[in-house]
Amino acid sequence: MLHSKSAHNATSTTYQLELSVFVHLIVIGWLYVALMMAVAEATNTTGTVLGAIFTFLLYGLAPVALVVYLMGTPARRRAIRQRELEAQEAARRAAAEAAAGSGLPDQGGETAADAVAPVRKEP
Repeated sequence: MLHSKSAHNATSTTYQLELSVFVHLIVIGWLYVALMMAVAEATNTTGTVLGAIFTFLLYGLAPVALVVYLMGTPARRRAIRQRELEAQEAARRAAAEAAAGSGLPDQGGETAADAVAPVRKEP
């Protein structure tokens, strides 16, 4: 059972790596096409450099940034969930250690031995 689970994790990790490489290739290709559109706009006789800049921003960077952000949402959610689980586990361990007692005074959750202070004589 453990062997099949680790094999599944390895397969899943390999698939995620291949998907990540594929997504990076698409992003690079899209930015290349948008850059070539901007160059064509800038070198055209009726085009301007300002038009080329807006072409690159609106056809290249803005859509790519939006798609990459949206595709990264599940990974961000997993990371947040993992951090929350680690924080809960650390809190559980700390509570268990406090309950077990560390040998320091007043750390065991019990009252002190002498609840009433001794009476002193007036000088």
